[in-house]
Amino acid sequence: MTATTAPRERARAFLTTRQDAVLGLSHDLHATPELAYEEHRAARRIAGLAEAAGFDTELGAYGLPTAVNATAGSGDLVIAICAEYDALPGIGHACGHNVNGAASMAAALALAPLADELGITVKLLGTPAEESGGGKVDMIRAGAFDDVAAAMMVHAAPSDAVGMTSLAISSLKVSYTGVPAHAAAMPHRGVNAADAMMIAQVAISAHRQQMLPEAVVSGIVTSAGDAANVIPAHAGAEYDCRARTAEELAELQTRIRACFDAGALATGAELALETVGNDYADLRQDLAISDAYRDAAQALGRTVPPTDPNLRGGSTDMGNVSHLVPTIHPAIGYDCGDTIMHHPDFTRYGTTAAADRAVLDGGLAMAWTAITIATDPTHRSQLLTRLAERPTAPAR
Repeated sequence: MTATTAPRERARAFLTTRQDAVLGLSHDLHATPELAYEEHRAARRIAGLAEAAGFDTELGAYGLPTAVNATAGSGDLVIAICAEYDALPGIGHACGHNVNGAASMAAALALAPLADELGITVKLLGTPAEESGGGKVDMIRAGAFDDVAAAMMVHAAPSDAVGMTSLAISSLKVSYTGVPAHAAAMPHRGVNAADAMMIAQVAISAHRQQMLPEAVVSGIVTSAGDAANVIPAHAGAEYDCRARTAEELAELQTRIRACFDAGALATGAELALETVGNDYADLRQDLAISDAYRDAAQALGRTVPPTDPNLRGGSTDMGNVSHLVPTIHPAIGYDCGDTIMHHPDFTRYGTTAAADRAVLDGGLAMAWTAITIATDPTHRSQLLTRLAERPTAPAR
């Protein structure tokens, strides 16, 4: 193969030589699931493969022990490929992050030998804690995306899709502290924390009629006393708020916090509200890059429906990246029977032949997408202009 061979075919050939390593990564991640911010083995595997391929590699990047920064090439068009690899408690890779992470590694390996020829820098970012916490948000604050002109990843799913959006989300840990007392002999001496929680829940339910379309508030009470004859001095809960956009989420958060304030005001209990992890913004995919990805995936023989920006998934911290950088986050599908994601049954499909094909197709489709945006003068110029015009990141 010579330098005159079309870049797409050279990328395919480069990936073929690394195919066993990439699929080995997917299977290893699947066999050894690790939770958010604890993905030490996964991060070492990602960093080790990148370093062996000649990437300038840092493990523990951006102040996160399980984040990875690996770069190849020195072009002015920096393309970030985000690798996810955290799992879910108790059910392992039921969201398919072993496929996500391996596909991103595949894309980076396919592109690296072409980087200087294409005038790009391939920036493989190992991004921890997507399932809980929001590692990409931490990495944004630490400057990981400051020089990035475009960002991409694929996500495992039952079927292929491009251009979809997601809900913004925030998580709260709620606790009320009251005063214990004998429920029969001295109830007037007590302050009932469980009543405070009940009033807050009623207020939230009453507010649902006025919530904006697609807003969702869900939660569980984790504690509310230990004995029926004692006024509960402590009550706790965990709540999620979701909305169509980051702006609508902020409005919803204000109202829901007021509902919890109501419980404290009505009973005299003391309220403590703690934000859990980072807020996730809604996903806003770049439709032009999405179309380039769709063309690439179809050229690989995949069936990809037309771009649908109104199709909505769950929530992802890739949404925060998309508010800063032109981003794509397509779904890469494989047969998983009748099961759905975040279900234990989805986990067992993660190392099938179909899942392995999704790893390789997703990786190569991203590599071909990067080649398209790097070699099209108009698209390349637009991305570099948007990068130059991006507001300076706030002080960290």
